[in-house]
Amino acid sequence: MAIVTIYQGASASGEELADAVAQALGCGCISREVLVEASLRYGIPEAKLNAVVEMGAYSWTRFLENLEPYRFALQAAFCEIALTEENSLVYHGHLGHELLPGFKHVLKVLLTAPMEMRIEQVRARDQLSEPAARHLIEEVDRARSRRLIAMFGVDWRDPSRFDLIINLDRMSVASARQLICESAHLRDYQATPASKQAFEDFALASRVKAVLTLSADLPKSRLDVQAASGNIAVSGSIPDWVSEDELIYKIRRIPGVKEVRSELVSVPLLGTADWP
Repeated sequence: MAIVTIYQGASASGEELADAVAQALGCGCISREVLVEASLRYGIPEAKLNAVVEMGAYSWTRFLENLEPYRFALQAAFCEIALTEENSLVYHGHLGHELLPGFKHVLKVLLTAPMEMRIEQVRARDQLSEPAARHLIEEVDRARSRRLIAMFGVDWRDPSRFDLIINLDRMSVASARQLICESAHLRDYQATPASKQAFEDFALASRVKAVLTLSADLPKSRLDVQAASGNIAVSGSIPDWVSEDELIYKIRRIPGVKEVRSELVSVPLLGTADWP
């Protein structure tokens, strides 16, 4: 079975479709709220994480340089949920398709519709005038585009980022559900031993990165983390006031880590400025 991510802009039908797909596939369905809650274990204040995930254009500049640690935490949380669900899961939100990059058993779906249809859906949902609904949709699209570019270096409007694009103006929710379910059962999107291992390695590396980048004593470190069957290789630079032995001990305490190999360089005068 596949992991299915469903992305939709500021309109309706996406959550309804995600629930229908999950029910048909016999798996769980999670949203942004579940992902944010799971990410809190890494010590990020909920208000700050919610701001990163749902910020509007007015607050965007506050986070331009601080998104990488949040990405690691969200990726680690998503992976942990997916592994608990045995790689059979439906996610509805605007980050999921980029949080799990390059895995064979992840089906990425984009829901689209003409602006007129989106406006009518938002007007009905939020009781807005036509100009207000149009403005909201345009603002949300711009903010999400900037957020994804800053966090992942990609634009959600790039169709190559998705496996399946569905125009809800030309297809009912029931037909869309059927199409997604049939695609999820295709051989192309089934997990293999190799893809499962790659996913587990990515999950562990994300967990380690989240713990390290959100540690109060490592705000200025530049670390690369690789995972392979429970073995962690960490390289890069750390401030000269950080003990390499303590860093390795911190990694060893992370669930799933078996061995740690390090190639670290101690660099002076990196500073201890508060972050994030």
